[in-house]
Amino acid sequence: MPRLTAALRGVLGGSVRPIANLAGVRVGGEEPVRLMAALNVSPESFYRGSIGLDAAALRDAAQRAVAEGADLIDIGARSTAPYGRQTVELDEEVRRMTWAVDAVARAVSVPISADTTRAAVVAAALSAGARLVNDVSGLRADVAMADLAAQADGVVLMAAPDGGADAPPIELVRRALADSLRRARAAGIADDEIVLDPGIGFFVDAGVAPTAFNLTILQRLASLAELGRPLLVGVSRKRFIGELTGRRAVDQRLYGSLAATTVAVLNGASIVRTHDVAATRDAVRVARALREL
Repeated sequence: MPRLTAALRGVLGGSVRPIANLAGVRVGGEEPVRLMAALNVSPESFYRGSIGLDAAALRDAAQRAVAEGADLIDIGARSTAPYGRQTVELDEEVRRMTWAVDAVARAVSVPISADTTRAAVVAAALSAGARLVNDVSGLRADVAMADLAAQADGVVLMAAPDGGADAPPIELVRRALADSLRRARAAGIADDEIVLDPGIGFFVDAGVAPTAFNLTILQRLASLAELGRPLLVGVSRKRFIGELTGRRAVDQRLYGSLAATTVAVLNGASIVRTHDVAATRDAVRVARALREL
């Protein structure tokens, strides 16, 4: 354990950890590790336990997540998972996102994030009450996204694979995140409104087996601190957890997800995106206490 903590402090060079402000929620620095609850209104999403298909169910899920400790709610209206992605027409994603954000905004007071790669969906989400943008393409999928994201109160930018396999995993992730940072800054998005996500589970064709790729990123997460922004990590119930544990059913991957979350926090994650807020909260608190020794 001291070796992990020393490695993190070595990368940070003893400096103050970067802080972001996501719609009033302070992230990073000496703040608690924040929890982002993942809620979906997309029937095609990989984990059925995260899906709400009517306003009442979605409100209940959001209120439960906040009661369990969620600082932010992330709403997805189209699956962005790299495996088995299904096409959802833009109008349908806008429709789903609009009613979902409206329903959740009426039920909870924590900031809502729109999980999408499409600018038109962001525009609808912001109008309905969302305050944050979570773009798994890192501002690369839609040329209009950066300008719209600049109107939000914070953005999460994921390292988006570009098809390259010409570097080690951590270098591919670092390069993608640096490119997204440049795009955000060019659009006038302030650094203190940006959080970075290394895209665990999304690099499926990068010259390294996906599970090995994901483990390498978790192991070397602290080295991404040199980008100067807080890190969000999402490992919840992902395929590599199932491969490592032999749990093919998504609803059986909680324990493995908590183990990976613990490693992420020990190595510097400032936000954890999860489908299971209460269980993740406990794992995060223990890991954070160990990290700060």
